[in-house]
Amino acid sequence: MLKEYRTITKVAGPLIFTEKTDAVGYADLVQIKLSDGSIKMGQVLDTSEDIVVVQVFEGTRGIDRKNTWVKFLGDTIKLNVSKNMLGRILSGAGKPIDGGPEVIPEKKLDITGAAINPYSRKSPAEFIQTGISTIDACNTLVRGQKLPIFSGSGLPHNEIALQIARQAKVPGKEQAFAVIFAAMGITNEEAQYFMKDFEQTGALQRAVVFLNLASDPASERLITPRMALTAAEYLAFEHDMHVLVILTDLTNYCESLREIGAAREEIPGRRGYPGYMYTDLATIYERAGMIHGKNGSITQIPILTMMGDDITHPIPDLTGYITEGQIVLSRELHRKNIYPPIDILPSLSRLMNAGIGPTKTREDHKQVSDQLYANYAEGRDLRGLVAIVGEEALSDKDKKLLKFADEFEKRFVRQGKHEDRDIKGTLGIGWDLMRMMPKKDLIRIKPEFKDKYYDK
Repeated sequence: MLKEYRTITKVAGPLIFTEKTDAVGYADLVQIKLSDGSIKMGQVLDTSEDIVVVQVFEGTRGIDRKNTWVKFLGDTIKLNVSKNMLGRILSGAGKPIDGGPEVIPEKKLDITGAAINPYSRKSPAEFIQTGISTIDACNTLVRGQKLPIFSGSGLPHNEIALQIARQAKVPGKEQAFAVIFAAMGITNEEAQYFMKDFEQTGALQRAVVFLNLASDPASERLITPRMALTAAEYLAFEHDMHVLVILTDLTNYCESLREIGAAREEIPGRRGYPGYMYTDLATIYERAGMIHGKNGSITQIPILTMMGDDITHPIPDLTGYITEGQIVLSRELHRKNIYPPIDILPSLSRLMNAGIGPTKTREDHKQVSDQLYANYAEGRDLRGLVAIVGEEALSDKDKKLLKFADEFEKRFVRQGKHEDRDIKGTLGIGWDLMRMMPKKDLIRIKPEFKDKYYDK
């Protein structure tokens, strides 16, 4: 029989501290009964001989030390999972908020998941087409990869996330594909925008949406990505679906980590964030991948906003260590009214070479990407030189490279929010741009590819 305790000694932020309990397990579920009879739920965050620390999901308002009962349920947080979750909009705690019924579970799964044995992991090798040229051609997303988007305050990362959610597919293969979209710490306005877009575009039919609002407790924000990844693992490894998980915004998640760390009076690490933030983020990111013997896969696109556009801030810095590249949004391109404002020069996909080539995209893909990078980088550098010496002082080749950089941004980077370019169309635009340069100057492309595509 479960015991109830009325031994709360302290309430701090989203935490309560209880003493004189029997043995309590880490991450156990907790039921908190208030003096007015209402019930709140929580989770054991820390346990020792003297004190048990509980984070309360619904916030600690109304909890008093004398008249509140605490019951440890001896179980961990579980999510009701079912294939019927597709098309549903849930709260950050996994409760329906779309007016529909409760999810009838086929299974109840622990949201912490199970670590994938490294030996069982399969190497990512299949191209995912997002329909966005700067990603598909230059920073290719591969099935099973974790590829974050580094954004800044006010940049259109949410619009890019929704566009990827609508358009992502593996071309030429009719396979079960699902999107898990988890938003953390968003405003009501953003939540309405997400729900409206998913419903109007029909993307909701193949998606499960988890929405944690800014007004929701910080402790709920910590379980939202784990809820989303638990649903993804179920669909991928139980129903052989290929799942794209979009997590936005990981910065809000880390702020909640810092808030709860401060309430626990922990010794802070860099910029006040907990010293274990690297490990905590890794428990999220490392749930992407594929497993030998299973047909499904989980691909992750975490999105985070960089404080002051600082890529050395602890959150993007640690994320870069754990993930396989990054897509970086540019404030300069955004000021030019270019959407999506993806800057290819600091962006990187470490698994790109595994997902492109003759049988996956096209034989010239890698060399087209290299040449576009080289020409755009040189053209960008020349803008600084022109500001000093003027365009008249440039050679003919430099003038062409300068023009190339402008046209690259206008024709290759810029596209509509509902424009879904296939990889052949994207590479075609790349060749159109490269025809601005003499054939002999395309030194990163093999002669046979120049003969095949340049003179078309």
